[in-house]
This record gives sequence, structure tokens and C-alpha cells, in this order.
Amino acid sequence: MVKPTLLALTNLFSNQMEELEKTFEIIHLYKENDPEAVLGKVKDKVQAILCTMHNTVRQNLIDACPNLEILVCKSVGFDNVDVAFAKSKNIIVTNTPDLVTDDTADTAMGLLINVSRRYVELDAYTRVGRWKNGGAKPLGHSLTHKKVGILGLGRIGQAIAKRCSAFGMEICYHTRSKKNEFDYTYYDNLKEMAKDVDYLIAVVPGGAETEKMINADIMSALGSNGYLINISRGTVVDETALVDALKEKKIAGAALDVYESEPRVPDELKTMDNVVLLPHVGAATYETLGAMGDLIIENLCLHFDGKPVKTPIQI
Repeated sequence: MVKPTLLALTNLFSNQMEELEKTFEIIHLYKENDPEAVLGKVKDKVQAILCTMHNTVRQNLIDACPNLEILVCKSVGFDNVDVAFAKSKNIIVTNTPDLVTDDTADTAMGLLINVSRRYVELDAYTRVGRWKNGGAKPLGHSLTHKKVGILGLGRIGQAIAKRCSAFGMEICYHTRSKKNEFDYTYYDNLKEMAKDVDYLIAVVPGGAETEKMINADIMSALGSNGYLINISRGTVVDETALVDALKEKKIAGAALDVYESEPRVPDELKTMDNVVLLPHVGAATYETLGAMGDLIIENLCLHFDGKPVKTPIQI
């Protein structure tokens, strides 16, 4: 029996790739020095594509693989994939929802705590010997009784709200419409919420609707005592405006896991003490990445067994 061909733009854990190799012929495109040349040789064989949020899968790649049947995304977000075009070609697209909720919420809390209490600075202070030499310790701010505004109250936003509540924080949120099942304070205007909070956490999907949603105007409203935390997509924040706001002290600080042009991080952000920077690790734990890989394998096997996939993207 001929194995289906899987074009891998990213990888899973080694044991999971070994599992896939039992059923699929895998083209490890992410390892190739000349991926375009390799794609040109195998494109007619490709029946499945494995990608992550860092891989752009648009019309040109989909069209290049005339026998493509399924596209599996190792992520919750899928703004990097032209899902509508894929569906117009009767190509199934799947993602890995639900699995990332807790770890991503934990990342948001880690950023919130670190930027507020200045733990990154204090780590450096300790390592370089300033504590031993009697240097003044950087002081941070307490979270208790502070007000946090959550932009987006989906699964991850709700998980962040629960964690913030446990820290004794007041919760408010902005979404397109009020969620009556929650007692949190609702704002129908993002700028008004930004004016009233100490911390603004972005948890919305990427894409055209949210591009530069947090702009210079919103940051001015957040104010010189306010902190911005972004664990959504880099495109949600106007990065140039953010750098300016931090330089001019229009906001107190920022904590970021995502950037406009990953893996590029603006050099100016790297020099600022009031900024915490992570390399897009939101849900990157052994447990969650393992579960995501298992779901991807399950979706692929279900499809090529002629059965419905578990997590199809509906648009």
C-alpha cells in the first residue's frame, strides 16, 4: 500500500514523527536548504501539510499541491492560513483548540507578575552581585486590588480572568458583545477600558479585524501607570507606537510573548528595563505540545481512514 505524502513545514516531538512515519511518507521541508526546489519535485504527491503559526500557507502553496486533501495546524490560531481558499478547494483544515488554554493563561500571568514585580531585573540584580554590594533593589507594584482589562474573553481570556481573580484583582473586559454569564465589568469601548485599568492584556485572535487594535491612542489612554501584556498576536499591537510610548513613558511597561515580525524583536525593546520579552512560548510545554502532536496524528489518521476529523476549522 502506498503511503500518503505529508509535507512537514514544522515538526512534532521525535517519537511522534516516528509514529507518523509508519503511515506517511514525510517530506521534512523545514530541514531543506532549498525548500522551493524540493517542493517543485514533490508537489504532485503531497496530500497533507503540517504547519504551525509561524508558517504562512496561502493560495500559492495550496495551488502548488494539486492533490492536497488536508492541512493540519499545530496551533489554535489560523490567521497564517488561507482557510477560505483551502475550503473552496475542498481541503480540510484542522487546528488544536482547547489544549493550549491553561498554559497560555499561565504565560500571561507570568508576564503580568514579572513586569509588575520586576522579577527579571531582580534576577539580574542578584546574578551580577548588586545585592551583595548593597545596591538599591528595583521595587515593583502589588497586583492585589489592581484593575486588569482583558481584551478578548474567549477560553484563554476566561482562564486568565480566573487566575487574576485568585490574585485579588478586579476584572473587566472588552469584546464585541457582552457575555452575560460573567459578572466581570464589561466595556463596549476599548479606549474607555484602557483609561480605567492598571493592566491591559491582549487575548484576541490575529487577522485584519484586530490589526493594530492597540494603537497610540489606546496606549495614551492606558497611561503612564499602566502596563500592556500581549499574548495574542504581534499584529494586534502597533509595535512602532509601543516603542514610542515606552520611550516617552506614556505607559509604565510592557510584557510581550508575540511580535509583529517574528522572530525579529525591535532592538529598542531589548534595551528597556520596563519590558519583559519572551520568544513566543505561550503554550510551549512538554505536556501541551505533546497533546497537540497527538491530536494532529489523530486528525491525519482519521482523514486517511475515511472518517471525519476531530477538530475541523469552521468559518
